[in-house]
Amino acid sequence: MKIICASFDLKDHLSLVSRAVPSRPEPAVLGNVLIQASQSSQKVSLTAFDGSLGIKTSFNAEVDTGGSITLPARLLNDIVTRLPEIEITLEVPESELEEARSGVARTEQEANFVTTISSTSGQFQLTGIDATEFPELPTIDPESQKIELPIAILNQGLRGCLFAASTELSKQILTGVHLKTQDVGKGGGDILEFAATDSHRLAVVATNLNDLASESTIELPQLAVTIPAKALRELERIVSNAAENDMVKVNFDEQVMVFEYGDRLLTSTKISGDYPAYGQLIPQKFSREIILDRKRLISSLELVAVLAQKNNLVKFSLHNDNSELVVSADAQDVGNAEQSLPAEIIGDDIEIAFNIKYLMDGLKAIPTTEIKMQLNEGHQPVIFSPLGGLTMTYLVMPVQLRN
Repeated sequence: MKIICASFDLKDHLSLVSRAVPSRPEPAVLGNVLIQASQSSQKVSLTAFDGSLGIKTSFNAEVDTGGSITLPARLLNDIVTRLPEIEITLEVPESELEEARSGVARTEQEANFVTTISSTSGQFQLTGIDATEFPELPTIDPESQKIELPIAILNQGLRGCLFAASTELSKQILTGVHLKTQDVGKGGGDILEFAATDSHRLAVVATNLNDLASESTIELPQLAVTIPAKALRELERIVSNAAENDMVKVNFDEQVMVFEYGDRLLTSTKISGDYPAYGQLIPQKFSREIILDRKRLISSLELVAVLAQKNNLVKFSLHNDNSELVVSADAQDVGNAEQSLPAEIIGDDIEIAFNIKYLMDGLKAIPTTEIKMQLNEGHQPVIFSPLGGLTMTYLVMPVQLRN
């Protein structure tokens, strides 16, 4: 196998797939990246897989001799990222591949697949593992369900809820994002809903698939799946530079989701189990409603956060008579901070406290200039939502204040 390519092409694509390399690979070959070179198509593909998440990408290169090899992902990435933007050559002598695979080699050193990475300034040699030992990515039945999603819809959903997924592996179902479709009736199109919760907060984004469809209606099958947030974060990176009107192909069966965009492919196993009935947590009526400037609120929170570091709490005090929200933090034996900002308030005065991190995460994910805050009492869920535009609900449980 012999490949000649630009170092930055290899670097960019390697950095993309390397995120699917497990920190503790088992078997050892999963710590490697699979490199496949096709002489007929003059393309090189890179694949990484952690047993659940798989990423494959390809790019154009000069392929003198086709073939495949796996190389240590992190070591290869460390080398490539340090190279200047130059032309490099990756080569594994065909004789070595044939001998190693036929069992001719006897010593451990002889049995290794040594790959030479060379440039005008020097060379590296890396020991690889036979490509035949690398497991295949999960495949989907050709008759499985297929859909196409606009990038704009995907971005709206992921940006609006990924941050709320749990990181606690003991609650595996909550480490995913739940996607489900809703039929809103003739002429209304299908709604694709994204939801994530860690039991302390809940983010829900409802996207209308036909808001962006100019010529044809997008029809989705009945869908209710939970996909690992880790996989969706990588999908978000894969499409980060895509045009908003581009489409992502999605194939899925009972166990696996496959997302495809151009020469990039991501596979992920679904998370089994019933996702919580989160709709029941969202109050339908509120006794208080506040309209706020989102950026101004974030700025106020960032200022008082300096003194909220110890207990991570921030207090909201609503003053209807003054049309004012006071944001404050109190660090015992250290000091306190207070910021006020104008607000349109409906309802009685109240004091309520939040975990400042949960609050900031949600506010930064809302894309509008103004937001609406809705609540009842200080111990009940509080809803933040954008004023106009995106249909998003961010529910946060308040923290009980001690007198």
